[in-house]
Amino acid sequence: MNFAGIIAEYDPFHNGHAWQLAQARALGAGQVAVAMSCGLTQRGALPLLPEAVRVRAALQCGADLVFALPASCACAGAEAFARAGVRILAAAGCDALVFGAETPDAALLMEAARVLCSEAYHAELRRQLAAGARSFAAARQAAVKALCPDAALAELLDKPNNNLAVEYCKAILEQNADLTPVPLPRRGANHGEALGEAGNFASASALRALWAEQGAEALRPYVPEAVFPFYKEAEAAGQYTDFAAAGQCELALLRAACAKPEPFAAVRGVSEGLEHRLEHAVRQSRTLPELLDALTTVRYPRARMRRLAMDAALGYTAETAPALPPYLHLLGARRAALPGLKQAALPVSHSLAKLAEQGNACARMAAAQAAASDFGALCRKTPGPMGGVYRQKIIFLTN
Repeated sequence: MNFAGIIAEYDPFHNGHAWQLAQARALGAGQVAVAMSCGLTQRGALPLLPEAVRVRAALQCGADLVFALPASCACAGAEAFARAGVRILAAAGCDALVFGAETPDAALLMEAARVLCSEAYHAELRRQLAAGARSFAAARQAAVKALCPDAALAELLDKPNNNLAVEYCKAILEQNADLTPVPLPRRGANHGEALGEAGNFASASALRALWAEQGAEALRPYVPEAVFPFYKEAEAAGQYTDFAAAGQCELALLRAACAKPEPFAAVRGVSEGLEHRLEHAVRQSRTLPELLDALTTVRYPRARMRRLAMDAALGYTAETAPALPPYLHLLGARRAALPGLKQAALPVSHSLAKLAEQGNACARMAAAQAAASDFGALCRKTPGPMGGVYRQKIIFLTN
């Protein structure tokens, strides 16, 4: 492994992320590139902190290059999220993909990925769904169990980080990417784990909740010492998301859409009458949490409904942006790492405006990014103007 890649959100960057970057170095990586969610996150919400803060944190703790994982790709299920991240890192020239997993067994994860890529699996999945599986996740696990008598593969898919790890491996296979999977054991807190149970390691979700309750100061024990001042600066400047305001803004956009007939028919991901369910819920709901409560069922998990609502609010349809990133949007870098980008397999620039000029697919991806970034700017504690993503300067680290 010479040039490692990591797919991340850093929402916010914490000690576990710093440990992962250090491990990539310890395993031999001379350089590390990160594909980082930009504008939106996989949970279907705005990130707590803007890209500039998260990029500075990543560079300070060992990343050499940070690329934007575009908003329309970041706000997506595990499969699409993984495909986009793998596309970016492979195009940048990475030769390994480093990620966390509850079961850090590369051979087993790749075996599971091959099963999920097979025609036999897709046929069995359709059968499980037609038989009334209570959710897609349950149908997927049952399909793997039916095809593989060894329970290890099916049990693998019962853990959240293993699920994403298998999707990374699937994406590597599907894209024939020259990336070696390098799974690492989970270090510290799991998603939703209470603070203090894992020492000075905490999950990103726990830290977002802690910030909301007590402010940036409360995060000090759980983030690298060199990064903490960035969070205090962001707090003082009001450069963090006001999630209460964001929820009301999102609901306002959804209500405004209801002025048109069949407002959500074209939203990407709608099926089985979800567009009607969404419209009814929007008309009845007074807050975003109330809307999500109305939409969530065993069949329709809350995370999927959060993404659906955000897609609908921003007007994302199947035609809004390509499924895979058509460019490399460079957010930050160590200067010494820049020469290697001359060999990149996709157009690369720190300027989104210049990337938007590289063809129709690039223009559509950039426009989708701008929509998310403008929404995020409005929803900060101190709101910002539109167009910031086009004026954003690259962040350099010289040492």
